[in-house]
Amino acid sequence: MLLCVSVSHKEAPIAVREQLAVPAAQLSARLERLKGIKGVREAFLLATCNRLEIFAEAAERGVADDLVRELGPLAAPHAAVRFETDALLHLLRVAASLESMVVGEAQILGQLKDAVAVARACGALGPRLGQAVTHAMSAARRVRTETGIARGAVSVASVAAHLATKVLGDLAGKCVLLLGAGEMAQLAARELKADGVRELLVANRSPEHARALALEAGGIAVSLEDLPALLERVDVVVCSTGAPHAIVTRELMERTLKARRFRPIFLIDLSLPRNVEPSVNELENTYLYDLDDLERVAAENRELRKGELSRAEQILGEELEAHLTAARQQGAAPVIKQLRAHAESVAEAEILRTLTGLGLSDKQDKCVRAMTKAIVNKLLHEPTSRLRADAGGPLGEAAMQLFALADLAQPQVVPPRVAELPSPPRLLAAVPSVKPQAALVLTQQVFA
Repeated sequence: MLLCVSVSHKEAPIAVREQLAVPAAQLSARLERLKGIKGVREAFLLATCNRLEIFAEAAERGVADDLVRELGPLAAPHAAVRFETDALLHLLRVAASLESMVVGEAQILGQLKDAVAVARACGALGPRLGQAVTHAMSAARRVRTETGIARGAVSVASVAAHLATKVLGDLAGKCVLLLGAGEMAQLAARELKADGVRELLVANRSPEHARALALEAGGIAVSLEDLPALLERVDVVVCSTGAPHAIVTRELMERTLKARRFRPIFLIDLSLPRNVEPSVNELENTYLYDLDDLERVAAENRELRKGELSRAEQILGEELEAHLTAARQQGAAPVIKQLRAHAESVAEAEILRTLTGLGLSDKQDKCVRAMTKAIVNKLLHEPTSRLRADAGGPLGEAAMQLFALADLAQPQVVPPRVAELPSPPRLLAAVPSVKPQAALVLTQQVFA
């Protein structure tokens, strides 16, 4: 059973989501914990700044309760739980960015690939989830190719830059400080430079990473140790680090504001957990926006894409049906394989009994065998097609009972003669779980 336990910006405020943040270095350990939950056969974990998604292939629905408890008492009440088709559709929507704060953003596909790679390396990803994720990423690429959903401002960083422009007006002549040098900071740097900022300063725990981003974006690498002096100088601060605690505290900002003579400062916190203490927003001439604030700006982005969203939804509906059809057909394969093996074994047994001692030439022997194979293929063509189309339905069980395939799967010393096989009426009469009238209907459906 496929299931998903999710907590995102749609279900929980940032104060809850930051308690669920999973640093990249801890992903493997968290997956090991998930694998240890009774009934979990496969699992992978997707953790971003706006969501935590746990996908699992489980033995029963009750496993979802254990996964919800894994979130902790603060987040558990906000969790959304989905099963089977709903879980699969949610995976497709996440991969296609339809569940993202900024619809159309490209970063989610890379994050999904990384999550799958970690799960595969841990041995947590099996065939069911592996196929589902592969299909989801393929569907996401189709959405990006066949719709205009990715046009315009399509990242959290671009929304942040747009917000800065709305609040401060023209960014030309402004000085911006980037705290962090990861992917989000790189996107923000490009957007801010495109908006014409006068000076871009980059600070990071790793000076090498700060220098690399500064070189790419045409900025200047600075030291985090100089943060107090930097805050006195800049107009805009964009925070996007992996630090598990606040870097810009209220106390630090109180000192900074005095040195700035209360000149306004604009802070955008893209981090989870947050890098700026929320109470900083209470200070005079200090304007702080976090991920929840950006959600309100991103809502405008979704309004502009309503038409493209409708087309994207249609594509995902088609992809969902295609995946379910493929899964049903794959589910029919064992029954079809057993049925064909059974028919071929009966045919081979009769060939041996009939042709032994007749002294046929090789050509005659081949002709008889070819005819027998053609008969088997023609007899099985329609039942096979119907079993494949009805996989997961009652016809597969009917075929198993009609031909006693479960019993015939056991090795037999002497292949049975056709005349010795139980006829459908005799066999069905011996199976109390199948009512005679229902058995007749199923038999008619299998053989058209």
